[in-house]
Amino acid sequence: MKVAIPWDGNMVFQHFGQTKLFAIYEVENGEIKDLGILDPAGQGHGALAGILAAENINVLICGGIGGPAKQCLADAGITCIPGVSGWIKDVVAAYAAGELAGDPDFECDHHDHDHACGDHDHGCGNHGCH
Repeated sequence: MKVAIPWDGNMVFQHFGQTKLFAIYEVENGEIKDLGILDPAGQGHGALAGILAAENINVLICGGIGGPAKQCLADAGITCIPGVSGWIKDVVAAYAAGELAGDPDFECDHHDHDHACGDHDHGCGNHGCH
């Protein structure tokens, strides 16, 4: 299972659509293998689901994320575990142990408009959570 976590130093970055880097892990049978960092090359929330899918990511663990981005991830076959905060190493360890308590209903609602999946040029990188 390949897991991506928006990375901010050693913490879970809280604004999915503004993610500059993802920590990538392989998690199998409680074992964790650090695969490194994924740089989405400045793409915003509309493109991130496709970038993660191209890297064969199965699970995204994140903090804040909007409904349209959650739908893009679901459409790409990526399980989203939102509403998570803390040190990335602790978060991935909790996930591997089956003890991660995210909030499946968590959504940021700072947007007053929708974005289509793959919409790279909508200019919304400055609007709170994505």
